[in-house]
Amino acid sequence: MPSDLHIHSTFSDGKDTPEEIVEAAKAAGLHYISITDHDSVEGITALYESGHYASGSLRIIPGIGFSTGDGQHEIHILGYNIDIYDSGLQEKLEEISESRWTRFTELVERLRNLGYEIGETEVLTDEGMCKAIGRSHVARVLVKKGYFDSIRACFDQLLRRGQPAYVPHFRLAPEELIAIIKGAGGIPVLGNPKELADDACMERLIAQGIEGIEVFYPTYDRQDTQHYMEMAQKHGLLISGGSDYRGFAGRRPDAIGQFTIEDIYAENFYRP
Repeated sequence: MPSDLHIHSTFSDGKDTPEEIVEAAKAAGLHYISITDHDSVEGITALYESGHYASGSLRIIPGIGFSTGDGQHEIHILGYNIDIYDSGLQEKLEEISESRWTRFTELVERLRNLGYEIGETEVLTDEGMCKAIGRSHVARVLVKKGYFDSIRACFDQLLRRGQPAYVPHFRLAPEELIAIIKGAGGIPVLGNPKELADDACMERLIAQGIEGIEVFYPTYDRQDTQHYMEMAQKHGLLISGGSDYRGFAGRRPDAIGQFTIEDIYAENFYRP
């Protein structure tokens, strides 16, 4: 049976609720999944509270996603099999959440100063009061209002680093994120390493404690996958992969189950 270890829900920048993701994964015949919301474990908590966590043949690996950098690179770190109630993890997530709201307020203010008619309440209402509000949520509202044809165009012209509405966000150092994940009993994995595009930086992250690499990713060709597979094997790292599914039109894959990995890789992250 296939698996998917990189999925986003409504608790970060995904369209589907955790419950909807579970039902879609079961319908697609998936065996293992991991919801890896940005800076949040509330989607996993919601599954526990709704009774959806125990889902027959579908096994859920509690996950989280972080973005960081070293001044030159954008670095994505995924955490698998974390204790979602770990006090150290919860403390840092609260700190990150507070910084997100500060950044969001400043971003909306910059947009208004640039002549865009947009308000905080408008974005929050459109996104269902998302806890991990970010640039993508703002971009979707700007597209709906007709300012841009696509989210990508909005980022390229307005929200990316160096563009007029860009606001730097709070970042924990990679080694600190790795320590937080391990402190919560989890496995830190380098996500989407091709975006990093720097093998020397990857080597440094591995030395800092990265224990796995996301070898399988929707935009990777055979050469990309082979390269990161060899990197993982060279260092004795776990091999991961997933769809990075969000559920919005124009961003592939369009449905859960369209991009999967083999169970032989996913089962290494599962702890009953």
